[in-house]
Amino acid sequence: MRPLMLQGHERAITQIRYNREGDLLFTVAKDATPNVWYTINGERLGTYDGHRGTVWSVDVNWDSTKVLTGAADLSCKLWDCETGKVINTWDTKSSVRSSNFSYCGNMINFTTDRQMKHEPKICIYDIREPSDSEPALSFVIDTKEMSKPMCSLWGALNEYLITGHDDGTMAHWDLKVGGELLHSVREHTALIKDMQLSSDQMMLITASKDKTAKLFDAPSLNLMKTYKTDRPVNSAAISPIRDHVVLGGGQEAMDVTTSNLKEGKFDARFFHLVFEEEFGRVKGHFGPINSLAFHPNGNSYSSGGEDGFVRVHQFDESYFDFQFEC
Repeated sequence: MRPLMLQGHERAITQIRYNREGDLLFTVAKDATPNVWYTINGERLGTYDGHRGTVWSVDVNWDSTKVLTGAADLSCKLWDCETGKVINTWDTKSSVRSSNFSYCGNMINFTTDRQMKHEPKICIYDIREPSDSEPALSFVIDTKEMSKPMCSLWGALNEYLITGHDDGTMAHWDLKVGGELLHSVREHTALIKDMQLSSDQMMLITASKDKTAKLFDAPSLNLMKTYKTDRPVNSAAISPIRDHVVLGGGQEAMDVTTSNLKEGKFDARFFHLVFEEEFGRVKGHFGPINSLAFHPNGNSYSSGGEDGFVRVHQFDESYFDFQFEC
């Protein structure tokens, strides 16, 4: 498995995202400049210049015409995918931690941190409205009852929102009745770093600092499977074509210098979706893996690390011939 090495960021990668067709890969990092790449050859197509701080999140709509980013410079930006021009900027009073397009692409949501005495907030906008319009829905999270959200996802048919929090809680918010909390679960014991849906949007995998990744039924948040490791898990993804999940993580950045690369602390680890058993590892990064994503066709996956590199891995034929023995 020979990877393409994408080197366009000066600091740690924070998130990577494929578009729906899988021909483009969007990457953001702590260097304030989102990048977009051709996945077929690793060529950098361009950058999106305008943020002034760490960019925490990125998403692209279904037809690859618009890109959404959330950053630590107290803003969320909507970009024209082709030209790189800013279509709209939503200014906030604290860092934007997560940002997502709805399935139809007409709505966006972003979540903010608890900073400078400002409580965390969830905001939802209709991007078809004028740029200075009020949010379609906005509500503050009471941190006396629930900790700040670290990641968020739209649920099926855009009827609810799922958030993952820094105390391990996951919550369902009903968007039809003004953001009412439907229910919450706390299966993790530490911060949830990442959440990703399966290709049919019916399953949800989470990655947590409690050294586990967990598979949930997305509509009900019922726990289905647990994948255990010996290090914090920063990201996890579900294969669109096989019963496989991939996990990535590692120690905190401050502890990286105390770890030997040969110890395998920075490997991407493959688990069977059903049997919860590890069957493979992929080496390469020189620091913790911060973000993972499967290609929409399932023939490859990409990883972004604390080392600032993005690695695009094309699976060998043996991967597709492999049959897990239970």
